[in-house]
Amino acid sequence: MNADVRLLQSPLDASGELAAFTAAHRAAGGVVSFLGQVREGDGVEALELRHYGPLTEPAMRALGESVLERWSLEGLLILHRAGVMEPGDPIVLVAAAARHRRDAFAAADFAMDHLKSESWFWKREKADGAWRWIEPREQDYADIARWA
Repeated sequence: MNADVRLLQSPLDASGELAAFTAAHRAAGGVVSFLGQVREGDGVEALELRHYGPLTEPAMRALGESVLERWSLEGLLILHRAGVMEPGDPIVLVAAAARHRRDAFAAADFAMDHLKSESWFWKREKADGAWRWIEPREQDYADIARWA
C-alpha cells in the first residue's frame, strides 16, 4: 500500500477528498482525519506558504513511507497546500485508515507533528496590511520530540 501524498497549488476540497478516501478503505474499522485551516482573527488577512519543490515533495513522500512503516494502516492521505490562502481556507488534510482506531489516531498524530515541526515550507502571514514571516514555535519542537 502506498500513501497518497500530494502538494497542492490550488484549493483543497477537504470534504470531497475525505469522502473519497473513506470510500476507498472500507476494510478500515476507523478513519482518523485532521484538517488544518487558516485562522480567522487577530487581523489576519492571508497566509502564504512557499516551498522548494525538489526538497518538499520528496520529504513529504518520505514522511508518508515512515508512517506506513510504523503503523498497520489500510490507507494514508497527506495533502498540503502551498500559495496564498485566506482565513477559513484548508491548509492541510491528513487521514489515516486502519483496522483498529489506535493505529489510525497515532499515525495521523505522528504525520501532523512531523509536517508541523520538520516543515519544508516558509510561512508568512498578512495582518493589518503587512506581511511577516512566521517561525516554528517551541511547542512544535516539543510535539515532535515525543516520537523519538
